[in-house]
Amino acid sequence: MTTVLETDEHKALRAAVAALGTRYGREYLTKVIAAGAHPDELWSEAAKLGYLGVNLPEEYGGGGGGIAELSIVLEELGAAGCPLLMMVVSPAICGTVIARFGTDTQKQEWLPALADGTRTMAFGITEPDAGSNSHRITTTARRDGTDWILKGRKVFISGVDIADATLIVGRAEDARTGKLKPCLFIVPRDAPGFERRQIDMELHGAEKQFELTLDDVRLPADALVGDEDAGLLQLFAGLNPERIMTAAFAIGMGRYALSRAITYARERTVWRDPIGAHQAIAHPLAQAHIDLELARLMMQKAAFLYDSGDDAGAGEAANMAKYAAGEACVKAVDQSVHTLGGNGLTGEFGLASLITASRVARIAPVSREMILNYVSHQTLGLPKSY
Repeated sequence: MTTVLETDEHKALRAAVAALGTRYGREYLTKVIAAGAHPDELWSEAAKLGYLGVNLPEEYGGGGGGIAELSIVLEELGAAGCPLLMMVVSPAICGTVIARFGTDTQKQEWLPALADGTRTMAFGITEPDAGSNSHRITTTARRDGTDWILKGRKVFISGVDIADATLIVGRAEDARTGKLKPCLFIVPRDAPGFERRQIDMELHGAEKQFELTLDDVRLPADALVGDEDAGLLQLFAGLNPERIMTAAFAIGMGRYALSRAITYARERTVWRDPIGAHQAIAHPLAQAHIDLELARLMMQKAAFLYDSGDDAGAGEAANMAKYAAGEACVKAVDQSVHTLGGNGLTGEFGLASLITASRVARIAPVSREMILNYVSHQTLGLPKSY
């Protein structure tokens, strides 16, 4: 069995990205969010240094690496307090799907631009009435001559306002069976009939959430990504990296919160010794660190399996990694805020906002309950309850 440990190249990548993240930090991202802007400066610099496209093929301007490398980038930016959520969507999901299944024309049009950060792509799968059940997706794609006509709705789609296009998951009729099958379409942001409405979120982030309406959006034949008969394979080729990158996002956030708490616990003195000398403070922080490290190991395993071409093995590991990282992140943030007491709720220390943000890793892109369902029947062989 191959040992999943980081290479010297991975360690060097971590150090380089950490240095970039430290130059920007949480204060930069907080200002961007308060201004209702986007982290364009950080996005552009990360792109110029080759970090955004590190997983994309070299022949299209990428780094020739995999999700293992891309997850390192996102984790280290998160640990510095300035994660880029669109990394989960644009290079990880959309870039991966196009690189694996896109036509030569689609690859040439999109991959170099996704790699150098000049273009971004959003991903639309979630629907108001489908929730976690992707088999209930009602966005349909029907042929009209050589064109496709898309009709439906999507919800909680990140970054549509800044994305040049959205990779939409629809369902088309299988000519052989008459049943609907998933298909992926590149929908330009200015396509007639493609409308968006921003969702008012309690969660404050640089990337906004949108509800989308596709009202008979007409697309040319070449908007279809890959083979219309291989929709599920192509779909999960994007969803596994999404779970791995969500784990990286959560681990980075947890590490950032924990680092703030550790610094505080070393310096804060109430009685005679710093509060970090007391086991009631020290032990929960140590447990949070252990949980984050364990989650990272599973994330590394999932990335290794995915990059090795083991889609089935990666599916199981990616779900487990996302679950473990979400739980570890929430606990790390909670314990970090608790360590600071009232200071943990102030704007000065910047931890309180993470209480809400950390919940995302438990909810999106799939809830922890659905992951437990997956493990129950896929890994343990238990019967389905749904």
